[in-house]
Amino acid sequence: QVQLVESGGGLVQAGGSLRLSCAASGRTFSSYVMGWFRQAPGKEREFVAGINWTGEFTDYADSVKGRFTISRDNAKNTVYLQMNSLKPEDTAVYYCAARSRGPVTTREGGYDYWGQGTQVTVSP
Repeated sequence: QVQLVESGGGLVQAGGSLRLSCAASGRTFSSYVMGWFRQAPGKEREFVAGINWTGEFTDYADSVKGRFTISRDNAKNTVYLQMNSLKPEDTAVYYCAARSRGPVTTREGGYDYWGQGTQVTVSP
């Protein structure tokens, strides 16, 4: 069982930056694939970024490539999402997710554990 707690969301102006953190419980964190998803009002939840257990492989949605960076610190049981050059269309609730088996996937159903989410609002 893994519990995930996101933090770092908030209100920022367009062009600004935020860093989200996701703290995980459990001694097996280092073996999990981790992902970030987001859900904007009136839209379905979508994949943002994923990272394998070593941190050597990452994947990003086209809409955030070159602006967002996912990373992890297995010693701290934490995964991060650095978000730069933020746009109003990045406004959403951001969720951290953990996948116990298999490679990084963009499929929401491929993740076993989810955090409660943190709100990110980007003003024009």
